[in-house]
Amino acid sequence: MSQKNTPAAELAIAAARAIDDKKGEDIVILEVGPILGITELFVITSAPNTRLVRTIVDEVEEQVFILLERRPLRVEGLTDRQWVLMDYGDVVVHVFADEARRFYEIERLYRDAPKVEWRVAGEPG
Repeated sequence: MSQKNTPAAELAIAAARAIDDKKGEDIVILEVGPILGITELFVITSAPNTRLVRTIVDEVEEQVFILLERRPLRVEGLTDRQWVLMDYGDVVVHVFADEARRFYEIERLYRDAPKVEWRVAGEPG
């Protein structure tokens, strides 16, 4: 299933690019809709420290609003900044501190979910 032209894919790709701009690590978009049924896509990334987790969350919120005029329905985890979840309804953005990402291994839980390409062709990555 090609997600590239859906509103959810546009949001997920905008989030991934915002994350990349702020040096988020191991950025992945997973098509989880057929598995979960409550959301279409997960965007997953991590950062080496909690300050960068917060910077990434702020950048995603700002860029998604600028580009698509959407705000998250809710944001959870900002207090300890180990795992921040930004819920946009059709897209959920997960921003982990490195250690938390290794602990929860969210990609392993959804290893059968197809990945969505978010980089522009020819970009380093």
